[in-house]
Amino acid sequence: MLQTLLQRLKPLFKPVLAIALIVVLAFGHADSALAARSGGRIGGGSFRAPSRTYSPPRSYRSPGGYGGGYYPGGGFGFPFLIPFFGFGGGFGGLFSILLVLGLANFLMRTLRNAGAGSDEGSVENPTVSIAQLQVGLLAKARHLQDDLNRMATTANTSSSAGLAQVLQQATLSLLRHPEYWHYAASSTQQTRLLSAEQTFNQLALAERSKLSGETLSNVNSQISQSAPKAELAGSGALATDTMPGEYIIATVIVATQGKLNLPKVTGTDELRQALSTLGSVSGDRLLALEILWTPQASGETLSADEVVAAYPNLMVI
Repeated sequence: MLQTLLQRLKPLFKPVLAIALIVVLAFGHADSALAARSGGRIGGGSFRAPSRTYSPPRSYRSPGGYGGGYYPGGGFGFPFLIPFFGFGGGFGGLFSILLVLGLANFLMRTLRNAGAGSDEGSVENPTVSIAQLQVGLLAKARHLQDDLNRMATTANTSSSAGLAQVLQQATLSLLRHPEYWHYAASSTQQTRLLSAEQTFNQLALAERSKLSGETLSNVNSQISQSAPKAELAGSGALATDTMPGEYIIATVIVATQGKLNLPKVTGTDELRQALSTLGSVSGDRLLALEILWTPQASGETLSADEVVAAYPNLMVI
């Protein structure tokens, strides 16, 4: 019986062996591809609650002195309030006035907070939008690596104005060469300021983990640069005009105050709109920025297999 079973399974040995060999080779290739994915990084920002400045109330003096009942802008003066409560002065009249003023202040604050919460959130915990845009470009777009490398070594990323300038320059660099666009993906989500940093960091770490190392970075104006490992320096594919199957991936993650919506990218028109929307974010709204690109070394690219394995969310446009 055992011999009969072996005879039946014998024809399956070769196909199973072939499949196992393919799997081993595929994983071996993926490991080497993963090791070759060095990248660059530009970023910075701060998730601090907006400061509230105190403005002392303005005191108004009536035309006839301090005892009059006229107040610019309308309202009721003391001479009206005191008789209304039945007190002609003294502690009872003062207590009634303070009680009314306290109640009015409480109602105004309640209404103001309710209105703010229904729209953009409270002053201490406003609405924050976190948007991510990824673009896969053909290997011919070598200028992108050069532009990002230059920005990483010269940009001021320690201020909101500097980060906004970096964002504008990066989106412009992508917008100027639509003929190289091949892959793209976008996402947007709204959260509150108190949880925005965690959400932003999760997105950034997920993308950074796809890189074997950040060989060039500029974060909060702290510049770090290192050469790729010797065994990896020559493992990336060299971009040439005769290799259309090689790519460069750029990722932009932005956190802004208020609402920001990116279109779902299904074609070049949506990608152009998404890039324009990100590039127009002003410095006073920008909270944090991460720009990642891989490979970082000028002239190196990713293969189509590497792109599919590391960025399965990208769509051909």
